[in-house]
Amino acid sequence: MSPAFAAIVLFAFAALILSSKPAAADFRLCNNTASRVGIAVGYKDGQGWTTEGWWNLPARSCETILRGNLVARYYYVYAIDYDRGGEWMGQAYMCTRDKEFTIRGIGDCLARGYDRTGFFEVDTGEQRAWTVQLTESSEQPVSKPSTASNGPPAAAAPATGTAAAPQPAPASAPSATLPSGNKTP
Repeated sequence: MSPAFAAIVLFAFAALILSSKPAAADFRLCNNTASRVGIAVGYKDGQGWTTEGWWNLPARSCETILRGNLVARYYYVYAIDYDRGGEWMGQAYMCTRDKEFTIRGIGDCLARGYDRTGFFEVDTGEQRAWTVQLTESSEQPVSKPSTASNGPPAAAAPATGTAAAPQPAPASAPSATLPSGNKTP
């Protein structure tokens, strides 16, 4: 191989490496409703439990809530519909407040001056990225296929998981049987 050809191959390889972007690996949330929605999230990292809020999502929009590879398998979401009322909530109680917040720890919320709020659980299945879809009970959740290849999970391309918030049960159902993530009036 001539030195000139080797230099061209090396240059092309370097250009390819420098131009390729890493796969996005984020926790995203999509508001598939006609209302503005406020979002709070909770997760456990190497330092313990954290809750953060508020992200304000316009109707029919998506936003990256947490950037980078997911640090946990389970994330927790609480959302409130600013325009029509109601909320998406669950049985995992964590600390929140009315204004923007980052709170370490989930115990003794009231004693520490915070609100105690029920979040619904999102199981990301240990994916590097995940998208949660918030929908109204009268709308069907939008499912996006994974971008993973058809190969085995260990060799798969980075995937973006998707999960729709569970739909509300009828109002007459006992609270013990409601799935987490309900939007309640």
